[in-house]
Amino acid sequence: MIFASCETLPDRDIAFPGAALCDASRLMAFWPGHRLVSPEHATAWILPEAAPAPAGGVPILRYAPGPLRSPCFNGRHAPVALLVHPAAPPLADAAALDRARAVAARVAAERLGGEPGLPDPGAAGLQLPQRGAVLVMDPCDPAGVPAARTALAAAQAAARGRAVLLARDPAARAAAPPQLVPPAGATALPQRLAPWTLLDLAADLYGASPEMTLLASANGVPVGGALLDPAPRWAKLIAATRCADPFLHRPWRIEQALDQLAAWQAAQRENRRVAVCLGIAAWKRRRVAALFAHAGGAPAFVRRPQRAIAAAKRQGGAVAAWAGAMPPGFREDCARAGVPLLTVEDGFVRSRGLGARFLPGAAYAVDQHGVYYDPARPSALEHLLTTADFPPRLLARAAALRQAIVARGVTKYNLTGAAPRIAAPPGRARLLVPGQVEDDASVRLGGGAIGGNLALLKAVRAAHPGAFLIYKPHPDLEAGFRKGRLQAMELDALADQVVTGAPLTALFPQVEAVHTLTSLSGFEALLRGVPVVTWGQPFYAGWGLTEDRNPPPRRGRALSLDELVAAALILFPRQVDPVTELPCPPEVILERLDDPTAWKLSPFTLHRGFEGWLRGGLARLRRRR
Repeated sequence: MIFASCETLPDRDIAFPGAALCDASRLMAFWPGHRLVSPEHATAWILPEAAPAPAGGVPILRYAPGPLRSPCFNGRHAPVALLVHPAAPPLADAAALDRARAVAARVAAERLGGEPGLPDPGAAGLQLPQRGAVLVMDPCDPAGVPAARTALAAAQAAARGRAVLLARDPAARAAAPPQLVPPAGATALPQRLAPWTLLDLAADLYGASPEMTLLASANGVPVGGALLDPAPRWAKLIAATRCADPFLHRPWRIEQALDQLAAWQAAQRENRRVAVCLGIAAWKRRRVAALFAHAGGAPAFVRRPQRAIAAAKRQGGAVAAWAGAMPPGFREDCARAGVPLLTVEDGFVRSRGLGARFLPGAAYAVDQHGVYYDPARPSALEHLLTTADFPPRLLARAAALRQAIVARGVTKYNLTGAAPRIAAPPGRARLLVPGQVEDDASVRLGGGAIGGNLALLKAVRAAHPGAFLIYKPHPDLEAGFRKGRLQAMELDALADQVVTGAPLTALFPQVEAVHTLTSLSGFEALLRGVPVVTWGQPFYAGWGLTEDRNPPPRRGRALSLDELVAAALILFPRQVDPVTELPCPPEVILERLDDPTAWKLSPFTLHRGFEGWLRGGLARLRRRR
């Protein structure tokens, strides 16, 4: 990508007069290689297009949002692309024009660009014919009325029996009233609509703004009777556009900006479905509100199941319910009421600490079919693993993500600790048996005949009488928060070594295999190339990657490890950046795990740390007796 005017600011000290420090720091990503200083020390000032220029002899550069604008999520917003002035001259060689056509084609195919957050029902949603009308844009601005009237007259002359539609310019202010009065035989569309719905309707476009003209050229819609070649216009746009990562503040190519805009657009569509949330604990609500936020706001939170169903039915939306807090029969109640239900649970790369410590997560499993840990019914993740295509680009991304997870030592909770020494004598196979929280839903629903940690240890010992068994209690049990702690006498009879206070990543290189019921540690072991034996029916069993003692129903498709990773860590979960609270890709969460300041406990739940310390201490005292 060409970064406009970089050559005009070699190693300059630049300032953003009038911008808050946090905004200026974010904008610095669009001007890489320069230093941010206060205005009095700047050798160049960078200002929004509409801002008044300060007095003085300091060079001034301008920027504007441009046509590739980011949507808002309940008021939160971060740009990924800016138009800058002065701009670098566009390249006119064949490669640059081919790239411009490819960018334009992608923008049209994915309906990106223009005013974000507006309804985009398409021609079919309005029950109007595709490309069936001559469309006239109303600027909703008195200053543009003379030109708009001229455009309307030209459209009437060119209609030749086709319908003439008047539509508000999507970029006009929401409160600005229309300025054109429909003449006889013409129809005005009263609502604000996304530019792509308007282009769906248009056989020809009149009175188009430069932005609508640009989008029309990408979509193959004539403007004023002429079909425009998108390449020169989009090459000029690329040359004038700078792009930056809104999360990690580094330069991007325009193709990366389009990736993020497409992801945010998908999040807007998905989130608008959710009318109300049920069963969300108070300490999770801020993060869950961000998870389901969209341009129109965020869903309400209710405590009563029937109130949730009534509210969702009234709004024509779905209920998002925390899976572990759903009352019995709630799924059936939703089905009878005709209300869609989405279950919500923690994702697989969650945070830097325990959920039982009330630390909000950053990754979530949102499921319109079932729950990923309940093998009794199909889930959205199982459906993905069964049916999804995995193109090479996605598999390459999955491989890079898997390698980054392994290199960084990432697990669900990312706890720290020293690597223990495994005291196994030579010749004995070292088998790791991770403990689980016994009243956890994944154990109750997916454990089968083996209902807990003691039964699992007995089964592994019976299957491998000569092995060296290493038992690691679940972190929530070590912290004293949950049920399932085994007594020392029980452990002595079955386990050769009990490891506490150590991360799983320190154990994986020291064992020949992991034996688990339904624990996520089995998935984490697979990522690191450790053989896994499942005794329950976790989501990663049944795809040919594990030895399954109790094979789950329905599955059987043979998957590669990176296909499993692509579905489980890229396609299925939703992530919320804990810093910006915007939807983000999983790679951003890996970066945030390096920053402890990104993960903050609610001040209302600080007591949970003391409670865990006290419970853990009492449990340790009991074990010594």
